[in-house]
Amino acid sequence: MSQEITRRSDGSLACRHCADRGLERGALAQYRQLVELHIKPHLGATKLSTLTIPLVRQFEDDLHAAGRSPAMIKKALVALSSVLSDAQEGGLVVRNVVRDLWTRRTRPDKKRHRARLQVGVDIPSREEVKAVVGALRGRWRPLLLTAIFTGLRASELRGLRWSDVDLDKTEIHVRQRADRFNDIGRPKSETSERTVPIPPLVVNTLREWKLACPRRATKEIGPDGEPVKELHLVFPNGQGKVEVIGNIVKRGLQPAMIAGGVVRDTGEKDAEGKPVVVAKYSGMHALRHFYASWCINRPTDGGLGLPIKVVQERLGHSSIMLTSDRYGHLFPRGDDADEMAAAERSLLS
Repeated sequence: MSQEITRRSDGSLACRHCADRGLERGALAQYRQLVELHIKPHLGATKLSTLTIPLVRQFEDDLHAAGRSPAMIKKALVALSSVLSDAQEGGLVVRNVVRDLWTRRTRPDKKRHRARLQVGVDIPSREEVKAVVGALRGRWRPLLLTAIFTGLRASELRGLRWSDVDLDKTEIHVRQRADRFNDIGRPKSETSERTVPIPPLVVNTLREWKLACPRRATKEIGPDGEPVKELHLVFPNGQGKVEVIGNIVKRGLQPAMIAGGVVRDTGEKDAEGKPVVVAKYSGMHALRHFYASWCINRPTDGGLGLPIKVVQERLGHSSIMLTSDRYGHLFPRGDDADEMAAAERSLLS
């Protein structure tokens, strides 16, 4: 088999390179899945050196026709771009046509923006969060309160250690996370390592939770012949190990939403003819969106009124541009009527 053929769009070379670079197991598994399910069926017989922008566009169209979501199509393109980058490093292709396509699309005059996040649609409203907080019970209460009032990612909450929580200084240090395989690793990016303040409600809740928090077994054997247990993770499962994200969502978040009345009607009826409702927001990221909006909103509107740079730091975003692109429309306008009136009075008084 020739060198050219072994480096086709099946991604085998790129997968090996990812493993060599120490890519996390979860990311590597997702990459391989993208290659097997999306790239191989459409481009497996195409040599990388013959790929063109029209072929990549056709690849996008084929994925769209197959019912793939925009997010999944983007992930497949990222994987294909990675394959091309590896081939480019090996001198097998001159250009990365996926990257060229993105460059064309992101020129200032043609830049496309993602749909704006909306309060009550993507971002829980203040009233909805109040309802959820009032419905929180048991072991899920400290976890979800922390999520609401810190904006930590689910992976960061699952990997959070007691040694990274300073209740006296009322702050949390994000230093590690747990991936979807429950493996512990470094945060998502360098800027994800951060310190986040926590309000009194969370501090008091965590103090109480610390007394009941499941401990992990150590290798040390105690006088009773049983392993000595120690506090480690803040939000572990019953054995003191990493909690599964599905349990947090299905047993914690969604039941709390339903109990608090934060629901949407499915349009279906149960056996008694009553409407079937489900949790309005499906995942933990909705709480992170709320935290971002809470940081941004004016104090008069129940928010913190923080500047965008501080919001970026709190969220652990890799750049201020990312924060602006995602949440910029939520920031109060400097020319709002009330502020204009106040400025006018100040100028003329």
